[in-house]
Amino acid sequence: MDPGSLILGHAGLFAAAFLAATVIPFQSELVLVGLLVAEPTHWQTLLLAASLGNTLGSVVNWVLGCLIERFRDRSWFPVKPRDYERVERWYARWGVWSLLFAWLPIGGDALTVVAGALRTPLLPFVLLVGIGKTARYAVLVAATLGWLA
Repeated sequence: MDPGSLILGHAGLFAAAFLAATVIPFQSELVLVGLLVAEPTHWQTLLLAASLGNTLGSVVNWVLGCLIERFRDRSWFPVKPRDYERVERWYARWGVWSLLFAWLPIGGDALTVVAGALRTPLLPFVLLVGIGKTARYAVLVAATLGWLA
């Protein structure tokens, strides 16, 4: 693969991973697997691009949570007060460690929004979300390259 295509592939993977972490439905795993099949020797930089993009996309969700929380007393707020209190109790019980599971396809994105709404500090948020998302992509890289066989 020529250098220009390689750069575009990494940028495309970063963008796909970024979008996949936001509330926009998108699949970055297929992009990563396709690039790994085409260029398996670049697995480290592909892992880095996917992990950084996905983690930064989650930071967008965190910011949205920080911003939208101030409107929770409005009638149009998408979460009812009773449900919001239930989420607060759940997050108080499991806390920031639950962010290691922000990579889950169901509930992961919502978890990152909740972390912002409940004012989780940014540094622990980024570290825990980044660890979880990188671990998920690392398993996908290992499976694609046959290291788990």
